[in-house]
Amino acid sequence: MSSSTAIAPVGGSRSASSGDGRTDLQALNNAGNGTEEQYVTFTVGAEEYGVNILAVREIRGWTPESRLPNLPDYVRGVINLRGIIIPIFDLRARFGGGMTQVTKRHVVVVMQVGERTRGILVDAISDILAIGPDAIKPPPDVDSGLIDAEYLSGLYTADDRMVTLLNVDKLFAGEHVDHEATPRAALPEQT
Repeated sequence: MSSSTAIAPVGGSRSASSGDGRTDLQALNNAGNGTEEQYVTFTVGAEEYGVNILAVREIRGWTPESRLPNLPDYVRGVINLRGIIIPIFDLRARFGGGMTQVTKRHVVVVMQVGERTRGILVDAISDILAIGPDAIKPPPDVDSGLIDAEYLSGLYTADDRMVTLLNVDKLFAGEHVDHEATPRAALPEQT
C-alpha cells in the first residue's frame, strides 16, 4: 500500500494560518522578499537534487510499475495514478548510475512537465528550500562531457551540502514514452 502527499508551496519553517486551522498559502508566498523560489530536494545515492516546487504535483511511496516493451533503461515503466498512466523515470539510471534496487523507502516525485505528467524515482525526500536567485550558482563549465549541464538550472549550497537544481523541462525534453500518442505505421496491403 502506498501513501501520497500532495505538495503546495510552503515556506520552510514559516507558517501562516487563516484562523480556521488551514495554511494561508497567499500569506506564505508573500512572507518572503518576493524573489525567492521554493524547491523540493531529494537524494539519489549520496547526491542531493532539487526541483522547483511549482512543477511537483505529489510525492508518493513506491508502487510496482508495469514494464512496457522498448523503453530506454532509465524508464522503469508506467503506473496508474488515479486513472492517468504516467511513466516513471529512474533518476539514478538517467544520470548513468545504474538501475535503482527499489525498496519500500524509495519514493516517486510526480511532476507536471508542460502538458505531461511524469514521475521520477528517488531515494528519499530531503527538504523544501526557499532560494533567492542570487544564491544559485551556474553549473560549472566542463567541456569533457562529464556533466549534462543542459539538465541543470544551477547549484545551491545549503549549510554544508551542495544541492543540484534540475531543469525538468530539459530533463524530459525529447522523451517519447506515450505510446498512445505515437502514430502507427501503415501496414502494406495483403494481395
